[in-house]
Amino acid sequence: MSATEAVTYVLAQTPVPVTPDPGGQGEDFGKSSPVGLVLLVVFAIAVVFLIRSMTKHLKKVPVVFDEQKAAAAAPARVKRAEAEPAEESEAERSEAKPGKGEAS
Repeated sequence: MSATEAVTYVLAQTPVPVTPDPGGQGEDFGKSSPVGLVLLVVFAIAVVFLIRSMTKHLKKVPVVFDEQKAAAAAPARVKRAEAEPAEESEAERSEAKPGKGEAS
């Protein structure tokens, strides 16, 4: 059988009747498994717990942020740690500035 005969044989065959496609709506269309239901319930429970947790955290946040009260409530070591870099930067500034007699 030559290539031309093979092509003629393939093209001459009648097409197989195709069942009409219902648009992707096969036998299992619209059905879900119990696993999907379980996942949906688990996600709903997780959302409920997240909302409760966020509500508790938001109740702790003050309505107005007052910097003076926050500074008074801060521990002494935090105040010292904040003050030390300010002192160092002032010392660095005085060292970096050339004197009146020095050339820049």
